[in-house]
This record gives sequence, structure tokens and C-alpha cells, in this order.
Amino acid sequence: MHRFFLPLACIQNEIVFFPTEIAHQLKRVLHLREGQVVIVLDNQGMEYEVKLVSSQAHIAQGQILTRRVAQDEPTVRLAFYLCLSQREKFEWMLQKCTEMGVSAFTPVISSRSLVQEPDEVRKKYPRWQKIIQEAAEQSGRGRLPVLYPPLSLEQAVLESRQNHRSAFLLWEGERTLSLHQALTGIFPGQNQLALLVGPEGGFSETEANLAVNAGLLSVSLGRRILRMETAALVASALVLYETGEMNP
Repeated sequence: MHRFFLPLACIQNEIVFFPTEIAHQLKRVLHLREGQVVIVLDNQGMEYEVKLVSSQAHIAQGQILTRRVAQDEPTVRLAFYLCLSQREKFEWMLQKCTEMGVSAFTPVISSRSLVQEPDEVRKKYPRWQKIIQEAAEQSGRGRLPVLYPPLSLEQAVLESRQNHRSAFLLWEGERTLSLHQALTGIFPGQNQLALLVGPEGGFSETEANLAVNAGLLSVSLGRRILRMETAALVASALVLYETGEMNP
């Protein structure tokens, strides 16, 4: 069943008013007709089964049949601080980590990031928001991951430590502690985690020391060197596996 995140204002009593872009998608792309049912999500934790009562190219309305709490959202809030990389790789990480269950993304500018200007990053936000929304709809998420403004590495280190009960630095230079070992025993009491993922070329030793001295726990994903996008996906899967979120 097709799923759509809509602004809360589109849901009024028992009627749903679909924005023009979604109405076009319903009619011209998906070829849905009156009487067919879709899922609407309000990004506040509720989902609605909605029967289309009017479906035209530029306007569509639906009648709410049932409403319920969205069931498929992870209980653990996993925030990713992703150093900026090549556009295709960064967008791939946004898409795949949204599918996995990551709750928030913060782009980070480190010394080896390919993009160094925050204003250049902000221009990409409309496209990135769309990528996140489409991935969340496709994967059955109940809420949209939040895309926060870009931060410098120093800002990201401080924020990740201050705003989360546990914060980890994924670093290929770590030789003692694995992410699996770091996660062992902290669940079910833990529900807020942050992961700081480096760019192509990794973190410099100075940057890694800065993060560790600020209180982040340096962890490894194994003896092999993983590409940035591989590390991001593996790390998100490990965290959600440890919390039981990979169970059916």
C-alpha cells in the first residue's frame, strides 16, 4: 500500500486534502482511482488508512477509514553526524540509513570534507529532504528523520556529546574497542545514541583526539578499512540489531 507523509494541516477531521504534487503523483504516476486506499502519515506518530474519494491531476481528497499509532519506528533514537563527501555517496547514505531507521542527520564539515562552505551545503537541503522522505515512505517509517543544519567538526563533537546519552566516534585508527563491544550491555536502558562518521580519507589524528578528549568513545568496525558509506550502513545495522530492531 502506498504511503505518503503529509503536513498535519492537510488532515482535517475525517478528510485528507492531498497537496498538488501528491495529487499529481496519485493520478498520473501511480494511476490510483477513487475507492483505492493509501496510507497517510502525519509525522507526529500517527498513520491513517485513507480511501480516495476524489483523484484528479491537481487536486485529490480522501476519507479516513482508520487511524492508529505508527508501529514501525525504532524505539532507539540514533543520530548520525556525517562528514560531507561526494554528492552521490552522501545522498546514498541519507537514503539507506533512513531505510535502516536512523532518526536524525547532521552534515559535518571536517578538515578532509570535500565541501567546506555551510552555504553551499544548505542549497542542497530541498533535494536531501526529498530523498529522506521518499526513503521513509518506501521503508514504512512512522516519522521523517530530521535533517539538521551543517556543523563544523568541533561543533558536532560538542553537540553529539551534550545531546545524547552515548556518542561514538567511528575511527579506523581504533585498535582496542569494537562498536559491538561498546554497545554490549547498554540496552534496554539506552535510547539515545550518536555516531560520528568521517569523510573519505577518515579523520585526522588531531580530530580523533579532539573527539575523544570531549568524551566521545572511539570504536572500530573491524580490521578492514571500510568506505565511508559502507561504515555508515554497517554501524546503523549493528546498533539496531543490538536493540532488537532487526527482529520481525
